[in-house]
Amino acid sequence: MANSQAKEEFSKRLRKAIQDSRLPVESPTRLAAEFNGRGTGQRVTPQAVRKWLNGEAIPSYDKIRALAVWLGVSPYELHHGEGDRAGPRAQERPATYRKPLPDNELVKQYKSLSLSQQQAVAEIITALASRDRWR
Repeated sequence: MANSQAKEEFSKRLRKAIQDSRLPVESPTRLAAEFNGRGTGQRVTPQAVRKWLNGEAIPSYDKIRALAVWLGVSPYELHHGEGDRAGPRAQERPATYRKPLPDNELVKQYKSLSLSQQQAVAEIITALASRDRWR
């Protein structure tokens, strides 16, 4: 179990990483929702996030790694704060994409989706557009 000083230091590093990322996560509830919405397979509650931010707990390393990738910092630096011994900032594997389809083809394929699939696509586009605005 981490001692109280380590928990407080982790809390400071996490708050700084959030601030430096310029992501719109102004509350533990919002941070938990954004974290859970990233599709990492990791889930957190607002209560857990509140404990992290208040220096009452340190998350498991898998959650630290997911946080680090999301916030653009090294997992080692976020966890330990002693510089980056684990190499450059945590990165997700670069995605490889096909060449974008022409707009009319995208619209045609979108219209062929079910209503629930169209809603999912709309949510993805909205989330991506919102996220890019804060980078």
